[in-house]
Amino acid sequence: APVSTMSAPLRRAATLSVRAAFRPTVGVVQWNPVRTTIAPAAKLTPPFNGASRGFASDSDDDFKPTTHVSGASAIQAAIAKDVAENKVLLYMKGTPSAPQCGFSNMAVQILNSHGVEYATRNVLASEDTRNGIKEFSSWPTIPQVFIHGEFVGGCDILRQMHADGELEKTLKTAQ
Repeated sequence: APVSTMSAPLRRAATLSVRAAFRPTVGVVQWNPVRTTIAPAAKLTPPFNGASRGFASDSDDDFKPTTHVSGASAIQAAIAKDVAENKVLLYMKGTPSAPQCGFSNMAVQILNSHGVEYATRNVLASEDTRNGIKEFSSWPTIPQVFIHGEFVGGCDILRQMHADGELEKTLKTAQ
């Protein structure tokens, strides 16, 4: 924007930053802003040497969901199968490498801190799955964690179990 259309505080800030960028310094490393590009989330590697698995677009086709079901009973059957087949399962918004809500991110961080292998299901990929998991567990919120086929709870319960040391004991039995 031209200098004449800027407000007085904005002109002052712009002038100061230009002066700071060109100010000669002796013995001090000068900060020079550099444009960087951030790799897309799909290109990032999961933390903890791949301890987590995602069923979303950032995973290999072999690991993507094989069920594309609709209807309440088919969704419930698919969820029950997921819960039974995975020792630790996280129904979340997004993927472990790109969580789409803070609570899902917190659940991923807690599970990653324990270095446990877990499966995930992105509920944003299917409205039927999103509603079906709430009905399956009788729990109204996402994320939802299942360990050994048993519903543990959401982010708040997972965080409390982590703080109490109870989660570590429960996860040791899952390995």
